[in-house]
Amino acid sequence: MAFESLAPLLNRLPAVKRPEGHVHFKKKLGWTLGILVLYFVLANIPLFGLDKNSIDLFELYRAFFAGASGSLMVLGIGPIVTASIVLQLLVGAGVIKMDLSDPHQQAIFQGLQKLLVFVMIVLEALPQILGGYMLPDAGLAAMLGVPTSYITILLFIQICIGGTLILYMDEIVSKWGIGSGVGLFIIAGVSQQIVTGIFNWKGDETGLPIGLIPKWIYLAGPDSPIPGLDYLATADGMQYMLIQGGILALVSTVVIYLMVVFVESTRIEIPLAHAAVRGARGRFPVKLIYASVLPMILVRALQANIQMIGLLLSSKGITILGEYKQGIPVSGPMYYLAPINSPSDWIPSLVESQFTSVAATPPEVWQIVLHVLTDAFMLIGGGIIFALFWIETTGMGAKKVAEKIQKSGMQIPGYRRSSGTLERVMQRYIPKVTIIGGAFIGFLTLLASLMGTIGGAGGTGLLLTVSIMYRLYEDIASQQMMEMHPMMRSFFGKE
Repeated sequence: MAFESLAPLLNRLPAVKRPEGHVHFKKKLGWTLGILVLYFVLANIPLFGLDKNSIDLFELYRAFFAGASGSLMVLGIGPIVTASIVLQLLVGAGVIKMDLSDPHQQAIFQGLQKLLVFVMIVLEALPQILGGYMLPDAGLAAMLGVPTSYITILLFIQICIGGTLILYMDEIVSKWGIGSGVGLFIIAGVSQQIVTGIFNWKGDETGLPIGLIPKWIYLAGPDSPIPGLDYLATADGMQYMLIQGGILALVSTVVIYLMVVFVESTRIEIPLAHAAVRGARGRFPVKLIYASVLPMILVRALQANIQMIGLLLSSKGITILGEYKQGIPVSGPMYYLAPINSPSDWIPSLVESQFTSVAATPPEVWQIVLHVLTDAFMLIGGGIIFALFWIETTGMGAKKVAEKIQKSGMQIPGYRRSSGTLERVMQRYIPKVTIIGGAFIGFLTLLASLMGTIGGAGGTGLLLTVSIMYRLYEDIASQQMMEMHPMMRSFFGKE
């Protein structure tokens, strides 16, 4: 195998040591909360030497990239996700031939992914620094008596340190905590945006408070921009309250929350019985969202990287892929490939005002429709493809699941006890449910993106947060059960 020669290098990469034996639930909870606090601290440490006029290339993707503009966490989980996308696409296309069912090759795959994360940290930091988006503070350079290039190098080093820290923080949570660090950081970032979107009194560019509750109080007060109650009965008045008033965002947030909880609890349960212990029975649940919603991160990350390429080319005067105005794609393929984030991206009157504000020609209605359809195809089609890749690379495929059930001593009643028989039964359900779940979660993401959400967290961010929190709750409940019943740990291979 071509990558066998890289094994010694991959083994020497710094790694968080795995715990030896069982880690007590309280200790896991302590590590998880500690890393969460550290994440919030790092997200509030500004980059030293960054000019206030800098542009955040990934501002629209902050919710699910778990990053914070202008801070050490500016890259967020972007490099981790991008590295995962690249490797999954290469393995899925057969460019890199690896048998991920082989533990040795799976270890090489994980090592390659970590190595690629370091590469992506550099590749995502350099364009922002050298492309003129993250600007060095000329005043600070003059005060220190050094060239601005020194401040630029300092910014690059800080971004790389932040990207490396979040990689190892994710590894600590995965090995010593509960759930995954990537999921934990997404929950933290989106939850912060939702809380801000409800209570923030600061005004936006229109003068309205950002927070939902302060906004409603302001609209009901004497300084309200609404001319009267008669205005609310008009089409313009209804649109104003739905969009600017935040009613649509509130409804969308509640509906998506309820729908995700519902689909997370929807599952097919395959009965199991222990081959040696009479009366010991169980069920293997195949959830509707079997691959979780994490493949949606991969889809949006792919779009984000495509947009970054288009933006960098446009800044150099190469507009063959599209032209950008103030970081917004306004023409060419990049306009259609841009993700839908809110009603302002598809309601014609709002799209027109958005394009007018950046001195660009508004698109025609058919172009807006094509934009929505393209995003729908990316989300639904990409959700299916990445969901299939995800279950194969994380050991959730039919073959790996059958092997785990076989090793646990369980079997399906009425079937011969063999991994081949188990695999054939799992093959009937897992691939089909994965495809249906990937398409459905893509549709939910599109729906949430079209309607908008509280705090501008975005449909993808909200969907990810609710699903990850639900699974985190299940994981915590499972951990507590194993603490109360130690025999469960050995039964499920946790020791």
